[in-house]
Amino acid sequence: MNVFLPLKKLQTLLICFTLMTVSLSLRAADSSLSIKDLGEGYCLVRVNTNQKYLLLPVEDASPDVRINMIVNNKEVKNFDVRLAINKVDYFVPVDLSDYSGQLISFKFKLNSNDPVRVNLSPDNTACCKEMKLSDTFDTSNREKFRPTYHFSPLYGWMNDPNGMVYKDGEYHLFYQYNPYGSKWGNMNWGHAISKDLVNWEHRPVAIAPDAFGTIFSGSAVVDHNNTAGFGAGAIIAIYTQNGDRQVQSIAYSTDNGRSFTKYENNPVLVSEARDFRDPKVFWYEGTKRWIQVLAVGQEMQIFSSPNLKDWTFESSFGEGYGAHGNVWECPDLFELPVEGTNEKKWVLLCSLGDGPFGDSATQYFVGSFDGKKFVCDNQPEATKWMDWGKDHYATVTWSDAPDNRRIAIAWMSNWQYANDVPTSQYRSPNSVPRDLSLFAVDGGIYLKSAPSPELLKLRDISKKRSFKVSGTRTVKEMIPGNEGAYEIELSIKNQHAAIIGFRLYNDKGEEVDMQYDMKENKFSMDRRKSGDVGFNENFPMLTWTAIESGRNELKLRLFVDKSSVEAFGDGGRFAMTNQVFPSEPYSHIDFYSKGGAYKVDSFVVYRLKP
Repeated sequence: MNVFLPLKKLQTLLICFTLMTVSLSLRAADSSLSIKDLGEGYCLVRVNTNQKYLLLPVEDASPDVRINMIVNNKEVKNFDVRLAINKVDYFVPVDLSDYSGQLISFKFKLNSNDPVRVNLSPDNTACCKEMKLSDTFDTSNREKFRPTYHFSPLYGWMNDPNGMVYKDGEYHLFYQYNPYGSKWGNMNWGHAISKDLVNWEHRPVAIAPDAFGTIFSGSAVVDHNNTAGFGAGAIIAIYTQNGDRQVQSIAYSTDNGRSFTKYENNPVLVSEARDFRDPKVFWYEGTKRWIQVLAVGQEMQIFSSPNLKDWTFESSFGEGYGAHGNVWECPDLFELPVEGTNEKKWVLLCSLGDGPFGDSATQYFVGSFDGKKFVCDNQPEATKWMDWGKDHYATVTWSDAPDNRRIAIAWMSNWQYANDVPTSQYRSPNSVPRDLSLFAVDGGIYLKSAPSPELLKLRDISKKRSFKVSGTRTVKEMIPGNEGAYEIELSIKNQHAAIIGFRLYNDKGEEVDMQYDMKENKFSMDRRKSGDVGFNENFPMLTWTAIESGRNELKLRLFVDKSSVEAFGDGGRFAMTNQVFPSEPYSHIDFYSKGGAYKVDSFVVYRLKP
């Protein structure tokens, strides 16, 4: 029967009884795996095998168990896993290959402060039955919501992209990664490499936690002139370590990012501030120094260095400017030309949990930078948002991108519900890559986010149409073989319509409704009936953005990929990114008008395949 027990006693009984049962059930089947009760809530798992993985069964609803991995009497790593108690949601692998032929010990201890009510019957303890050794781990992950052409991790949790750098024809993408579950925790730097921003090679974890803490966000640069002394052309990663305090550390790679060595004198920058993180580093030729921008509380602090090791505080920015409803995060600072002029301006990106539609969003500031201080051109109270959807956060750009391009990517989720979205073995993709530029309108300068041209190579079969809309026009079966991954290009001429609308939908009645309101000069996207919206009260949402008035010719690109819709208006003058979770792909589209008619000069649908 189910019983409530005092927490300490429950912890002891739960972990010890669970793993003692594992020992009894597995010992007979596999002598390479043994479990011993150590009392007081501790148990010891011993592995003596040449097999590559220990597969741990996970149940997302279970409390964390702290696991210490010990080889030759030394702890080589520790991490938290939500070990399965009632059912197995999925497995996570612990890689044993570096210690082949050695005796490996795992110490287990419940790591939860919350009382847990659980049936202690061995028949109900899934971890007892399912923990196993294996030479393989299935990463195929055939979940229906996994995107086709957006980057997502092979398994586990992903949030902020970081450390993005281009070198020798390769785009390196590092990211916040939990390899031991699909909820946030155990922050490592995951790693992937691409030659075209579309097809990605998944790599092993690049930077793992150590005694200074887990590995939070940061950046990477190519040290062309060997300023740090690790070799000309070395890739240097600069990252936050989250322990008792947040500090900044560095690691270097001399094999084009395949492996990293941590600097022996880490950390290289410390502070008394509790929120002190997410360094973005670049070379400033004017002063011939490295510049580091750090998020510190609700401001950005700027430091400089000749060698990436010794840092001098230069200035801070933020007080009184923009949105301040939460801590600032994930800075980026770069220079861009203003389209149609000879002028250049500096752009400062800042992510925070106070977006226009609740929590995660990226704001930006336009101004000047002299190697020491950023000065904003905006009025202090003005807030400029990079994306007007619900799911575009932690936006950062690639260092050293070719042809002086400024290419950005973002985490496509929102902290309000990121741990709750209806995927299992993995969570969260990235946005599509976007090329950034500046444009001027009505006396202000704004950031444009256009889909990167590499996305054109995804286009497979297409179908083009043109027609007039007065009332409703339905297009059934937009494209043959639709599996939910496609691009729509629209070119529209308004003929006095007050509302220009179109609705993506499926045979289950699930839909995403988009509108141009020509009276209010707004574009909106409504996902409140998009499919599964009940997993979090903050998910159902209509998002909107202002558009330029007096424009009767409208261009729109929509990127749909199984569980997301990204809208780019007029070449990226506005962008809107929202996740969706339909039970089947949106196969049809309705065009509708109110208060007049409009002409669809061109409606093209491309199936997209990487």
